Amino acid sequence: MLVIQQEKKVIDQVTKFIKMHWKKLGKIYQPDGSLSWSQSHAQVPVADYIENENIVRVYFSTRDEQNRSMPGMIELDAENLFDIKHIGNKPLMELGALGTFDDCGVMPSWIITHDDKKYMYYIGWNVRNTIAYHNSVGLAISSDNGKSFEKFSEGPLWDRDYKEPQYSGTSCVLIDDDGTWKNWYLSCTEWRIVNGKSEPRYHIKYGESKDGINWVRKGTIAIDYRNNDEAGIVKASVIKENGLYKMWYSYRNFADYRTDRSNSYRIGYAESINGIDWERKDSLSGITVAENENEWDGLMTEYPHVVDIKGKRYMFYNGNGFGQSGFGVAVLEK
Repeated sequence: MLVIQQEKKVIDQVTKFIKMHWKKLGKIYQPDGSLSWSQSHAQVPVADYIENENIVRVYFSTRDEQNRSMPGMIELDAENLFDIKHIGNKPLMELGALGTFDDCGVMPSWIITHDDKKYMYYIGWNVRNTIAYHNSVGLAISSDNGKSFEKFSEGPLWDRDYKEPQYSGTSCVLIDDDGTWKNWYLSCTEWRIVNGKSEPRYHIKYGESKDGINWVRKGTIAIDYRNNDEAGIVKASVIKENGLYKMWYSYRNFADYRTDRSNSYRIGYAESINGIDWERKDSLSGITVAENENEWDGLMTEYPHVVDIKGKRYMFYNGNGFGQSGFGVAVLEK
């Protein structure tokens, strides 16, 4: 414990001299409604830099004519992220069979390369009666460098259990130096009725695996609520750099977060020396909503995905409407 405290003091001293700033480059993509399975939204962008093809493949969740989440994909020129080389003309995966965990929606949340295969962690959606919906964590695997995916199973990697009685959502997965798969995932802790509507409350927990499939979850909290008003902490994006884990994520309050700029999603930041115990430093995130509320990201900013491309660090993120206004990108300036 003493060693951890000493290392933390050193990190804190270094952090004081680092001013993080993300320069917004603009919106990249928003569906035009020309496809029946992609009428609106480009939610939770997941960026994968394919170096040998000089492209960045961005997976996202779009919505069909029935407002169901469907997995889409576009390819960007790695030299110019606003040069869209390809737009997928069909969903990456179909909805699950009737009664399965993803029969109402499929939403990509993370991608990682292992043994020449791409592992895509995704959210399966079910519509509910007493509450609005239920989510579980699924896995799909690609053998062609991310062009197509096959679901690992009809069932989820995990669902609610006696330790976590609500639901799980977005994942962020890294394979650490010792071979441990680390996962920072959304964990719902309760539902409340707010203004006559059921609203979920969730934060970020931590789990481990030896193979990326069988996960050990002990209920370890990574990023917790600041107070009773905070309700949604979601979509971790973690990078390990010089022994320090850095996480970007989004957070919001309970009340009126869909329409009230002061309660809507913002992007936060935290640091850790072991990937398990985190210190929130939201003021250092370096990015917030646009000054003009009428801009595409003027009401909210959320669902960050941080990736290094050609020596620069980029953040793909959503703005207003939880991806209804599309996704954009920012570059880190030091």
